[in-house]
Amino acid sequence: MPRVGLTPDRVVAEAATVADEVGLDRLTLAAVAQRCRVSLPGLYKHVDGLEAVKRDVALLGIRELTDSVTRAAVGLTGRDSLRAASRAYRAYALAHPGRYAASVQAPAPGDEEYTMVSDQAVAVAAAAISGYGLQGADLIHAIRMWRTVCHGLVSLETAGGFGLPESLDVTFDHLIGALDTAFRDLASQSSPTASR
Repeated sequence: MPRVGLTPDRVVAEAATVADEVGLDRLTLAAVAQRCRVSLPGLYKHVDGLEAVKRDVALLGIRELTDSVTRAAVGLTGRDSLRAASRAYRAYALAHPGRYAASVQAPAPGDEEYTMVSDQAVAVAAAAISGYGLQGADLIHAIRMWRTVCHGLVSLETAGGFGLPESLDVTFDHLIGALDTAFRDLASQSSPTASR
């Protein structure tokens, strides 16, 4: 019989905490079981294996990151929205490195829940940069550019890839400024008057 008080949500929350502490690549069910204060066989009454747990940690990470970006950018437009969303993205990824690492994967084919959660994240990114007036393929390119900049800096930062003394906050602000310029250029090139 499953342990009273131990739910799938609690297992995922504990797994996410372990992943944040030791890294997603070092997440084990034994560590999760220890954190949940159950035996490993007891944990298997609540989970379908390590890959299923990692998938659920990814969903948790995407939902939390999406919520953070939404709260940061609400009511803002243009560069202000872009800056707020980007700072929220970076702050979340640095505060929760394990669940963030899990969240960067695209959904597996046929995983409807993962696809829905990922689509919500894309919609929030689109809303954060909606002030630029980008649509269709241009909007997708802009979302990818934004994600690449945020993820690239965070990945290097968490790996200790920056050793020079200049402020990473200033570097990040310059990157967001460059994205702002790129999005404005992209919007002007795709506007109906740009070809006149």
